[in-house]
Amino acid sequence: MADALTPPFTDGLMLVGHRPPLGAYLVDTWRRRSFAFTLAKYRLVSRLLQNRLGLLWIVLKPVFMAAIYGTIFGALLSSSARPDDWVPYLLIGVFIFQFFTSCFSGGARAITGNSKLVQSLGFPRLLLPLSVVIEHGLEFVPVVALLAVLLLVFGVPIAWSWLLVIPILLMMAVFNLGLGLIVARMSVRVRDVQQFIPVINRLLFYASSIFFQLDEAFADHPTILTIAHLIPTYDFIALVRGVMLTDHPVPPLVMVAAPAWALLAIVIGVVYFWKAEARYGLTD
Repeated sequence: MADALTPPFTDGLMLVGHRPPLGAYLVDTWRRRSFAFTLAKYRLVSRLLQNRLGLLWIVLKPVFMAAIYGTIFGALLSSSARPDDWVPYLLIGVFIFQFFTSCFSGGARAITGNSKLVQSLGFPRLLLPLSVVIEHGLEFVPVVALLAVLLLVFGVPIAWSWLLVIPILLMMAVFNLGLGLIVARMSVRVRDVQQFIPVINRLLFYASSIFFQLDEAFADHPTILTIAHLIPTYDFIALVRGVMLTDHPVPPLVMVAAPAWALLAIVIGVVYFWKAEARYGLTD
């Protein structure tokens, strides 16, 4: 294995099993960003071609999920536990949470699912988790468009504030990438990490105020409410609800916590992932 202090490139190619300095690593990742976009695009097309419904399945899946949860929890929850605009409230929660789960689950398999590519070619491995987030970001575009249409159908008036959904989702994508980098490295060493991802997703789903009002549920428990406001997935969902639904103002703590989570996740994720760069080529 090449020494970590030797130059990272030989005749313009990165050495396999080598960890360059962080600055050079990030520069090379940016220089090869077209690889991540191309990989994401073709992987998405490949997945769509495997299904008869193709692109239609992308938008049908969150609708089915919202319908199922809406039916179940609509029957279980009392009317006082549900907001007046419960259907739009539920739709935003289910749709936005799906973006997180797709990136989180895909990020865990970013290295282990591309082991042959990792072993064969020298390139910044960060491009693989990045391509996962890009892939699901492209996939999420028609989902957001459908969400806007459904909100209009259910009587939510369109507003200029809806445009703020774009920077919110970009910030969420940064958070998803940071978390994806962390679980991607962890999965290389311990494959069992991937088995815990669905469990974590389920816990976050119930803790992220998808189908109930968090502020109402814990109004008499300020400490629990504060902790709940610091859950990252809740923060991004609350931000989207705040700009699309007029009756759900964003808690002040959320406006601070969401960008803080994104910054913290990407910094820790990049450094943590980069530290093991030289070992990814040894994955089975």
